Amino acid sequence: MVRRIYSMTLDGMGTEQIATALSQEHTLAPINYWKNKGIKRPGKSTGTEPYKWNSSTITKILSLQEYCGDLLNFKTYSISYKHKERHGNDRDNWIIFKDVHEPIIDRATWERIQEKRGKTRKRKTQDGEKNMFSGLLVCADCGHNLHYHFNQGNPDIRYFNCSNYKGNRGTCSSTHYIRVDFLEQVVLAEIRRLTRFASRYEQDFAKAIMGHFQQTLVQEQQIKQKELRNLLDRDTELDGLFEHIHEDNVSGKLSDDHFTRMSMNYDEEQHEVQEKIKKLKSELEKKISQAVTTDMFISTVRKYTRAKKLTIYYNCVGSIEIPDILPEPDVLIQTRKGVAVSYPMSQKAV
Repeated sequence: MVRRIYSMTLDGMGTEQIATALSQEHTLAPINYWKNKGIKRPGKSTGTEPYKWNSSTITKILSLQEYCGDLLNFKTYSISYKHKERHGNDRDNWIIFKDVHEPIIDRATWERIQEKRGKTRKRKTQDGEKNMFSGLLVCADCGHNLHYHFNQGNPDIRYFNCSNYKGNRGTCSSTHYIRVDFLEQVVLAEIRRLTRFASRYEQDFAKAIMGHFQQTLVQEQQIKQKELRNLLDRDTELDGLFEHIHEDNVSGKLSDDHFTRMSMNYDEEQHEVQEKIKKLKSELEKKISQAVTTDMFISTVRKYTRAKKLTIYYNCVGSIEIPDILPEPDVLIQTRKGVAVSYPMSQKAV
């Protein structure tokens, strides 16, 4: 079944199309397949719909590198041995051993699939157009991505709606339709509001920005320091493991072949760990030496104080609270006529 899913993907079928095809063929969904075999697996069985496949399941199957015969370690970690909760680890911290077991998918096919999937992350309309908001919007109710479309009768109307809407085989009760011109006006209005705050109250703006930046910098340092501690611990652990298998080899508990193979794996892993340690130490030094002046922020923001059209990605320093000195604009969306943004008279006088 895994090979068939990969083959269908190479033939140009999307994850939704594959899920629909498998459901219509009455192919048991993975969790129900395992249940039929009497094997316990994490997850909730859909007893009423045992043949219902979700596109997320197809996506996961297409992403698993283990199908190539590889072994992936340290995909998750725990804060300490006292806590059972596992946390997702950054991919950079994974340790990968290649060709450990019999592959289901050959490596060339798996890499072709990853390349294919990597090129389609930004959703396009049928005419190939992309949107700056693609991949950034999620449904407030179910958390699924909002997909980009255009109106068939009037192509000038671009919009997003929930990819999990039950009218399209999903489970979300609402389509969550939102027009692109509305999104553009809302974001542009917020940028104008921020730049007005920056130009009229420069000292207050600088104080807010610098405080936020320092907080973000400290958080980033803490994350990297935690990663560094984990890598240093693993480096020490590998020293101990190598010493242990050396003693077992000398005493005859471990054959020379096993010793050679295990020592090579440990040596390769330790080399990768030590390279990551060097990289992290270098990144931490750069973070510590970073110096940001208020003039740098203000001079950048001044360039966009009169923005009339949203033509760039909004890539500010992060989420900051704008004081109530400048109230939020009134944004009115009219389904047929478009979007109108107005500012109350009290705000214009500020």
